[in-house]
Amino acid sequence: MSYSSKVIAQLEERYADQPEFIQAAKEVLTTIQPALDAHPEFEKAALLERLVEPERTVMFRVPWIDDAGNVQVNRGYRIEFNSAIGPYKGGLRLHPTVNLSILKFLGFEQIFKNSLTTLPMGGGKGGSDFNPKGKSDREIMAFCQSFMTELARHIGPNTDVPAGDIGTGAREIGYMFGQYKRLRNEWTGVLTGKGLTFGGSLARTEATGYGAVYFLTHMLAEKNDSLAGKTVCISGSGNVATYAAQKAQQLGATVVTVSDSSGYVYDPDGIDVELLKDVKEVRRARIMEYADARSSATFFPGERPWGQKCDIAMPCATQNELELADVQKLVANGTKYVVEGANMPTTLEATNYLIEKGVFFAPGKAANAGGVAVSGLEMSQNAEHLSWTFEEVDSKLQGIMESIYTAASEAAATYGHPGNLVFGANIAGFLKVANAMMAQGVC
Repeated sequence: MSYSSKVIAQLEERYADQPEFIQAAKEVLTTIQPALDAHPEFEKAALLERLVEPERTVMFRVPWIDDAGNVQVNRGYRIEFNSAIGPYKGGLRLHPTVNLSILKFLGFEQIFKNSLTTLPMGGGKGGSDFNPKGKSDREIMAFCQSFMTELARHIGPNTDVPAGDIGTGAREIGYMFGQYKRLRNEWTGVLTGKGLTFGGSLARTEATGYGAVYFLTHMLAEKNDSLAGKTVCISGSGNVATYAAQKAQQLGATVVTVSDSSGYVYDPDGIDVELLKDVKEVRRARIMEYADARSSATFFPGERPWGQKCDIAMPCATQNELELADVQKLVANGTKYVVEGANMPTTLEATNYLIEKGVFFAPGKAANAGGVAVSGLEMSQNAEHLSWTFEEVDSKLQGIMESIYTAASEAAATYGHPGNLVFGANIAGFLKVANAMMAQGVC
């Protein structure tokens, strides 16, 4: 039995109740075996056994009072997974589906994503089963202040630097930052995704979506192709989807779909990004209101967009949204590229099918690393008490995404899987962390 298979079997026995984490671990460990074969010292040092266990898992209650005067209690988490190459870095997700399995999967993925950025950041993740939808600003503030009252004990600019994620936008980050500052009596860059008036970075909102498209341009260039004239299907309608659509259309593509949990809209004239922002960011409404306001658009309730014909598919919503039946439709319709804008949006079965059928596939830990990359740049600006222009940050983002593509492509070729960016991204991200762990001894 291979080293990776042995560790996977141990995980399946120990964490049978954590399917998302097991899925993420399998996806990584099964692809890094060529690197493990080249470095037998890793097994002797039980490196994988250490890598798959978080350095620290914090769980706590979050009591807060709603507008009716009732006490509510949620569960809070912070998974500090690996700090071999830098302080823990990863978002805070506020969503009713949040549990230990999901946060461990996200934190584990974050290790390799952060490694690929070339910036000194470890991997972590956190959040709560609190649902911000339908809550007043005062209720959001009450929750965030209670959440940060405990979280503040465990984070710091050189220890753990959380960021936003699903359900955690500028409003929530602002409330959390204010509470941390109040508790610690100091202004530090302990959170990223902050408002521009108190240490945030220009281009952070756009970074994940823009970065995914920049990564895609290198994939296209590999095939002597470009975005000009391409049709793109995107899922989701948050920051990642919105700004992926914006950048893709700036570079000559036509984005024809966006979605939310209620269904998707198809707009053959191309998604009107300003209208999408108005519906989702200003009105905080359902995606059907986009179709109501635009005659060229059609709303498909309860469906995913993958039955529409497109050259490029970009799943930008949530984990496991792209299943085998979905990718079979994409392949049948001639899709040539799939780029993950979300974290693990494609099931293992679907990923394998796409690769088998010759679809050029970009895994999320590489393609959607732009967000955390600019978070790292925000940390640098805070540490230096500087503020860079949008153009400066965007230029650095483009350089980082190019380096990620190059590292993944070269690692894939070196370890016997040329053109397979899943193998390449996992191996490139893993080796940097593994070498740091080996240098630091058993800890």
